[in-house]
Amino acid sequence: MTTRPRVKSGSAIRCAILGAALAFAWTPAYAAGHFANADDPALVSAGQQIYAQQCANCHGRRLQGQALWQAMDQYAGRRAPAHDATGHTWQHSDEDIFYMTKFGRFPTTPSNVVSYMPAFQKRLSDRDILAVIAFIKADWPIGLRAAQATLNPGFQGMPADADKVEWTLPPTCTGSYQRWRATSK
Repeated sequence: MTTRPRVKSGSAIRCAILGAALAFAWTPAYAAGHFANADDPALVSAGQQIYAQQCANCHGRRLQGQALWQAMDQYAGRRAPAHDATGHTWQHSDEDIFYMTKFGRFPTTPSNVVSYMPAFQKRLSDRDILAVIAFIKADWPIGLRAAQATLNPGFQGMPADADKVEWTLPPTCTGSYQRWRATSK
């Protein structure tokens, strides 16, 4: 069994800065600045209600995704992924998640690629979409929230206490941090 390292706050901040530098290097031209504040209880509560009505049928009542969503078979890409800590939603900026929800595809996806995600641009307002994203983010552990915040401009969404508590970095960030640290000595 492998365990992920526990990271002290100084190391966590260094990883956040590294992540931000990597995210800054890839700033999409379409970025309109949509941010879902997972620390706003009213927004999270509204998002929970909208999620239950609009998203839970595919992505699961507990954000767990459809069964076998990770399977790479003839149905790959047709199953709704998890939005909880077991999924990959935290690996995308708020803007990317917003765009995917509103238009049913990521902005960088070629137009000839089939997306099974419905577009919600005619069913949900921008504020409703941001509320759902805030609800999803509010469920993540602090390490995922911190890692995801590094993808947003200005670290938007960085948990206020991220530098005061110990937390575990996601595996992808840990590997990136370890490689960066090894090359920076």
